[in-house]
Amino acid sequence: MQITTLLGSAKKKGNTATVLGWVEDELKSRRHAVERIYLNDKSIKGCLGCAQCRENPDEIACVQIDDAIGIMERMISSDVVLFASPIYFWGFSAQIKALIDRGYALVTNYHKPGHTSLMEGKRIGLLVTGADAYEENAEGLFTAFDRLVDFLLARKSGALYVGACSVPSAIPAEVRNQAAELARSLVV
Repeated sequence: MQITTLLGSAKKKGNTATVLGWVEDELKSRRHAVERIYLNDKSIKGCLGCAQCRENPDEIACVQIDDAIGIMERMISSDVVLFASPIYFWGFSAQIKALIDRGYALVTNYHKPGHTSLMEGKRIGLLVTGADAYEENAEGLFTAFDRLVDFLLARKSGALYVGACSVPSAIPAEVRNQAAELARSLVV
């Protein structure tokens, strides 16, 4: 399978990148092709809400020309997409949130007859790291992701929250096993 991972952290070697690396290692060990996109290095403008993307439901018809278009094309051509983000103020990081907002161009007729998505049927997953417990911290982000799955007509294939993160060297050993389990859930 072709798998695209979206690293939404500002840190290339932080907690999220470390756990994501363990997921990617497991996927590669199972002979899947994995491409990581480091969103912090990309130019992704915010959605303008102009709705011009609605004029052609068969393509990404966004009027903005930036890296979001190529990233969304990569997502569409992949079998699996894994969103990876640290939790910032109870939600996604700005890097990944901008791409999610631009995903408006992937869907037409939401909540109407004829709801279509260029991501329909794709497997997508979520990896989140944070300093605190899941409760009263990450629930809203996971709820938002579930709604994104529905919006995209995709298939949620796995999710993992790793709390109590301080620095990568302090991530508990059992998280490697959780990362491997997430990887397996994405491709079964």
